[in-house]
Amino acid sequence: MEARGIHHVGVAVADLDEAVRTYERLFGGRLEHRARVEDQGVEAASMRVGESRIELVAALDADTPVGRFIADRGPGMHHLAYEVEDVASALADLAEQGAELIDGAPRQGLFGLEVAFVHPESVHGVLSEVVSRG
Repeated sequence: MEARGIHHVGVAVADLDEAVRTYERLFGGRLEHRARVEDQGVEAASMRVGESRIELVAALDADTPVGRFIADRGPGMHHLAYEVEDVASALADLAEQGAELIDGAPRQGLFGLEVAFVHPESVHGVLSEVVSRG
């Protein structure tokens, strides 16, 4: 698998509205998209900072992956997303290379993206996501 580059850095936040204002005020961030994804238990805001993208994610409930992440570690960097041509092919390549996959198949992610996650134990402690436009 060869990534095209970093698609975004995911940051878990306790208060999405406050985080959006912080990124706007401190870094000149521009809100690109904002959406709730009930089945993933998050509300997220995609912020453009220059040519880069930060995805702010807030838990809708304490008993969700992001909610548990914040309870265990506090707000902070949650994941790193790599843009790929095809998520299914990337997953096959990653599995062949011995990576432990969280998602065995692509799924619908935020903002119309096709996504899948790789377990942090396979990537030196960093939850990693592969992303394509589908």
